[in-house]
Amino acid sequence: MKFIMNSCQVIFFAVVLLGGILHLSRGRDDVNFDINYNITWGNDHVLSLDQGREVQLSMDIQSGAGFGSKLSYGSGFFHIRIKLPEKDSAGVVTAYYLTSHTNYHDELDFEFLGNREGKPITLQTNVFVDGLGNREQRFLLWFDPTADFHTYEILWNQHHVVFYVDDIPIRIFKNKTNIGVNYPSQPMQIEASLWNGDSWATDGGQTKTNWSHAPFKAHFQGFNVGGCPLDQNSINIHRCYSSNYWWNDRKFWKLDKNQQKAYQQVRQKYMNYDYCSDRSRHPNIPPDCV
Repeated sequence: MKFIMNSCQVIFFAVVLLGGILHLSRGRDDVNFDINYNITWGNDHVLSLDQGREVQLSMDIQSGAGFGSKLSYGSGFFHIRIKLPEKDSAGVVTAYYLTSHTNYHDELDFEFLGNREGKPITLQTNVFVDGLGNREQRFLLWFDPTADFHTYEILWNQHHVVFYVDDIPIRIFKNKTNIGVNYPSQPMQIEASLWNGDSWATDGGQTKTNWSHAPFKAHFQGFNVGGCPLDQNSINIHRCYSSNYWWNDRKFWKLDKNQQKAYQQVRQKYMNYDYCSDRSRHPNIPPDCV
């Protein structure tokens, strides 16, 4: 799979990264998996590597696998480093997300939609609030996510949710409760999984998983968690908006100039679907898009 950037793009990303993209502190990235996470399913498809500092999930025709955080959180800056399955991964979904376990759940998604070898992998993001989703935005990444680890991050505070790829913001979901738009307000756990999505993931489900390439393997690193711990059933999420947590500081209420420039460039160059502009699904512009 080849990803080629022209000289202007290379210069742009270098300038942005060196000139002002804030490297949000992730704390220690050598934390052992067992400190903050448990395997949630597919135990025999999970392999611990590098003394617990890396985990491999595998998927075959029998099963995939997943893991989740031991605690739930009410705000934070969450991250993981992922290297996606190689070669022909059509129908294979690698996911990293926050989710509440309620009937009307909140959820913040990174979903990587596999593809035939040589074709680009799509990164799909989604936001669910009170059980309502259908807020997909999709991107073609500017690098090969199967060749090495890259960092995927979610900032969640009382002002906005920001999705980052290698510290570059690609999506913002603003708190617009003042105009009647619901905002994630339930304690959420961190989860990651590798699973069979060939009913929808590649070409709308037309391209199926080639099981001759199984097992498919995704690798994860970076198990430190920066979040405000909260009981799953807590209704007092507001204590997680305290300024004692660095991600709630005023400088994280909006993007700075360099981040805003990078955000606009990424969306112009690499976003290939936005629910906000899909009139066939949303005849009226959703209020969160205004």
